[in-house]
Amino acid sequence: MELHKKLQELRKDRGLTQEELAEELFVSRTAISKWESGRGLPSIDSLKEISKFFSVSIDSLLSGEKLLSLAEREHQSKVRKMRDFLLGLVDLFAIMLIVLPLYPNATNGHIYSVVLFSYTGLSHSSLWIHWGMFSVLILVGILKITLTHFNIAKGQAILTTTSLVLSIVCVFLLGFTREPYALSIIFTLLVIKGILLYSMHQ
Repeated sequence: MELHKKLQELRKDRGLTQEELAEELFVSRTAISKWESGRGLPSIDSLKEISKFFSVSIDSLLSGEKLLSLAEREHQSKVRKMRDFLLGLVDLFAIMLIVLPLYPNATNGHIYSVVLFSYTGLSHSSLWIHWGMFSVLILVGILKITLTHFNIAKGQAILTTTSLVLSIVCVFLLGFTREPYALSIIFTLLVIKGILLYSMHQ
């Protein structure tokens, strides 16, 4: 017997409504409805709660093969969530490009390193491009971390692509304007992103 039929049978044997069972298992009524209609499977943790509540073994609820498949899917989901969180965190580090003294300012024949706020070595339009690029990169990081926190998968791939493209453009921009310190930071962040994306796909 399939899990959705077993769960429905166990619930009815106890004389419970879907809402009552949901309260016992600390999930939503929608989740119970989804499980009982066969449109989704409970997580490993929910399976343990179901097993404990109805005093049945997990094996009797789900076959070994499906259990392994579920565990693998959950593992991939956790890995993906960790990757997205770390990618967002790396983008947040782009704030260093704004607050650290990374830009060469020539004053009275001497060159001093200054923060972006005080940088006068660029035209106003070029400076605004710097501000725009770095700000968008930081915003992408905040959005990625927020979506990851709330388990929202939609939009993550677009944000990851946007992050990579922005980082590459920043590398060329800082190389073109000859800002080696800022360039080394954005290049390091880009390499970290590449390593994260590569290692998570292995």
